[in-house]
Amino acid sequence: MTKDGAPIGVFDSGYGGLTVLKELQKKLPKYDFIYIGDNARTPYGTRSFETVYQYTLQAVKTFFDLGCELVIIACNTASAKALRSIQQNDLPSIAPNKRVLGVIRPSTEAIGEITKTKHVGVFATPGTVQSESYVIEIKKFHPEIEVKQEACPLWVPLIENDQFDNEGGRYFIKYHIDHLLSQDEEIDTVILGCTHYPILKPLIEEFIPTNVNVLSQGSIVANSLENYLERHPEIEKMCSKNGKSQYFTTEDPRDFSSKATLFLGYEIQANKIILSN
Repeated sequence: MTKDGAPIGVFDSGYGGLTVLKELQKKLPKYDFIYIGDNARTPYGTRSFETVYQYTLQAVKTFFDLGCELVIIACNTASAKALRSIQQNDLPSIAPNKRVLGVIRPSTEAIGEITKTKHVGVFATPGTVQSESYVIEIKKFHPEIEVKQEACPLWVPLIENDQFDNEGGRYFIKYHIDHLLSQDEEIDTVILGCTHYPILKPLIEEFIPTNVNVLSQGSIVANSLENYLERHPEIEKMCSKNGKSQYFTTEDPRDFSSKATLFLGYEIQANKIILSN
């Protein structure tokens, strides 16, 4: 792949970023992608800022070694805890002409056009909530919007263990919905601030009032990337366009390939990779 150009790198701590990759493939079918899931060290949501930063930087360097000129951090926790440091402190010295983008900013930019009441909610991992990245970014673009957050520590393990659509799973989904909405009755839009959560969207919509919009990040990020490539032809022209994707995991590739079907809707064959320092 790298001989023909540069695939776009897509990174996540595990499987969740596949929901973003799926939308990227749909929006930009001609482009090549490399996906890496750091399943051996997931979850990132409960880890420290410094640890997430180190892990994410290792992944970014690995993508660069694989020939990528552009990397999408398709993980809210990594975007919240590591992206800015990598963009400001690392890229200027290790790869000044390469780019690393995240998933939080596109969602926060788009929210202003969707909410009518100017009251929004965010479902996310504890790490993303603790970082307050969504609150900060939304206030930056839309200072008039009120933001409430809800940490959902069990949602990711429920999804990855396929235990979300049973009595216990449904209880914890409804519990966090009710707790978020109890903080602000005027919320009319919620962001699924973890790339795993689109798997839960049908259940969330079952429990949430019909007047509340439920936003998944995949399509928003895909539209944002398409716009980014149009605005940065110097990056776009380096991206390879064979319509191919490669999948890597830091854990068992057979297990990854099996579970990836839940997120992608089609079968893949992954390979194992070790993230470089």
